[in-house]
Amino acid sequence: MRISTNTIYDMGVASVQQSTSDLIRTQQQVSSGRRILSPSDDPVASARVLDLSQSQSLNKQYDTNTGSATSSLGLEESMLSSVGNLIQDVRTYALQAANAPLSDQDRASIAVDLRGRYQELLGLANSTDGNGQYMFSGYKGVTKPFVETSLGNVTYQGDQGQRLIQISPSRQMAVSDSGTDVFQRIKNGNGTIVGLAAVANTGSGVIDPATVTNLADANICQTVSIVFNNPPTTFNATGTGIIPPVGVAVPYTSGSTISYNGWSTSIKGTPVSGDTFTVQPSSNADMFKTLGDLITQLETPIQGGGAGATAKLANGINTAIQNFDQSLQNVLTVRASVGSRMREVDSVKSTGEDLQLQYQQTISSLQDLDYAKAITDLTRQKTMLEAAQLSFTKIQGLSLFNYM
Repeated sequence: MRISTNTIYDMGVASVQQSTSDLIRTQQQVSSGRRILSPSDDPVASARVLDLSQSQSLNKQYDTNTGSATSSLGLEESMLSSVGNLIQDVRTYALQAANAPLSDQDRASIAVDLRGRYQELLGLANSTDGNGQYMFSGYKGVTKPFVETSLGNVTYQGDQGQRLIQISPSRQMAVSDSGTDVFQRIKNGNGTIVGLAAVANTGSGVIDPATVTNLADANICQTVSIVFNNPPTTFNATGTGIIPPVGVAVPYTSGSTISYNGWSTSIKGTPVSGDTFTVQPSSNADMFKTLGDLITQLETPIQGGGAGATAKLANGINTAIQNFDQSLQNVLTVRASVGSRMREVDSVKSTGEDLQLQYQQTISSLQDLDYAKAITDLTRQKTMLEAAQLSFTKIQGLSLFNYM
């Protein structure tokens, strides 16, 4: 077969260029640490790497979201802790105010301190997070949740929603709580029933907190009224399911147990004819109203008002203490919910970190370079290039003119 001089040169140049190209490609792999420099190097692996990279980026966003959720929940837990401490302090003030030797001026001084705590409570309820969003306004993060119209009368401006953050492909985490659930939707009394003295009472009767003795009683949440007769040594009880029945006068002794419909209580002191006490189902009472009513009672002088004024103060303080106990329990319940959510966020974050490691390992196995093999290939290709260059030099020197 006849081979022209041009063919010899073309083949020699092509061989040198191919060897140079292979050497440069391997050198680029070594310098970048990547086996795949372009999708054409391994289309299947490149598509898999792209899919895994997208999943990895999404997982990184979830990790960022879990960090935000942890921050928000931690801040709420801190605010709730402050609210709980405030309630305990206010309850201590209420117990102090119940001491009989205190004068009107002493109780007024306590009321001054309580006004400061009242404003502190309002400030905590209107707390904002690091982004300027109100923590207890539901979905309405830019709306101030609690607006005061007068002492103890506070209107909620937010809604009942809980702001959510997506912390995993299948989980959204609530990072806030409605202000009504924390500060206003609190059952008074013992959470089931509450004993109250009528505002119009003039005697010295003071009702103790009602205690549930039989929660299964079908009539436990029926209102029972206790009305004292004339003379007030007996009373009549009216309501559903009571025994003795309506119309039967029941003898009264100060401090004796009064039991109806699965509950019991006692009334101490000397009621007068017409004084009324009720045991009724618990209803919602908010912290602001409870604290505002207590302040008003402590600021109201009772000296010279007789036994009726003293009893009214005692009944008011007892009611406030019960409500503070329920408020504290409610705050602790919300804190427990926040703690549970924080624990779940930590668990999801840990799972996400493990998944991130798995993504990285899988991507590495698909696209990262085997340095031992690459360096061996680089040495071999360098030798092949040098051989091609040397052989081309020898071949291009062949000419018949050299033998003439």
